[in-house]
Amino acid sequence: MKFKNVDEAVNKFGKYVVQQSKSNLTRDKKGGGDLYNSVSYKIEKSQDDFLLEFLMEDYGAFVDKGVKGKTSTYPETSAALSKFQYGSGTGVKGGLTKGIRKWLQKKRFQFRDKQGRFMSYDSMTYLISRSIYNKGLKANLFFTKPFEAGIKRLPDELIKGFALDIEDNIILGTK
Repeated sequence: MKFKNVDEAVNKFGKYVVQQSKSNLTRDKKGGGDLYNSVSYKIEKSQDDFLLEFLMEDYGAFVDKGVKGKTSTYPETSAALSKFQYGSGTGVKGGLTKGIRKWLQKKRFQFRDKQGRFMSYDSMTYLISRSIYNKGLKANLFFTKPFEAGIKRLPDELIKGFALDIEDNIILGTK
């Protein structure tokens, strides 16, 4: 039995979540980068079921849910509810520092010290990563909000699609 309308409903859901997630990243001035370009979905079908999988860079979960800081966090956001926390000992050692340094060099961004001289990338990396480590990252829910909004509509669309597919298969089967 073919489920053309169910496939269409699932595809529509996947496209909606990806499009809205990318719009949210653009609105938060995080668009156009690696994370933005990596947000996508994939549907794997077998005879009995299908799997809808959303894909993005690994750090997308941290951007979406936020990260608690070691000493303080953003209490006004859901980062306080995040399962991620700096200083928990579960992450890769030096991962934050490497990522910040790579970002600084890619953007060719440098602070100036009090005398007006450019700071080294090592000094800037230390200052920025120490601040993020202590304060955490604010959650922006770029993926969670569209996913939850799409999930609310999905059951109705799946039921309609399933009903149409059953109807089509009965009609085709009787001819």
